[in-house]
Amino acid sequence: MLKKYRFGFDIWGLVIFLIVMLPNFIWFAVPAPNDILRSESVTTIVDTAGSVCQVLFIGFICFIINKERPGLHFSPPIIISIVCILLYFMGWVLYYNGITLPFVIILLTLPPCLAFIFFASDRKNAIAVIFAVGFTVCHLIYGIVNYIL
Repeated sequence: MLKKYRFGFDIWGLVIFLIVMLPNFIWFAVPAPNDILRSESVTTIVDTAGSVCQVLFIGFICFIINKERPGLHFSPPIIISIVCILLYFMGWVLYYNGITLPFVIILLTLPPCLAFIFFASDRKNAIAVIFAVGFTVCHLIYGIVNYIL
């Protein structure tokens, strides 16, 4: 399986990462009203595991390339990634309007993760998918336990 992969740089991996991180950069600089996301997490071990998975899947998306991947095109997984990013942005708009209902927390946790999973699937990067799924599980636990339950 590893013979299919090579080190390289996938600019589109970096682009999707920066697009998804853009609202986070804004949030770091400009706090939202009713900013519950700044509270201390009660899931520190899960958060640490999630951070490790996040660094790994971003590294694999950006620097490990499947030799058999197609060129970037508007395939169904890429279209789903775009829709997920738009849902995520909608979640941030709602959050910045002071809405912190459970569905908003889900919009801030699940769609960005799915965007990465579908992107990595389109790029035939199974290693990135594995770590992105791990991050998704941890990110959902973090969001649900800290802000919904």
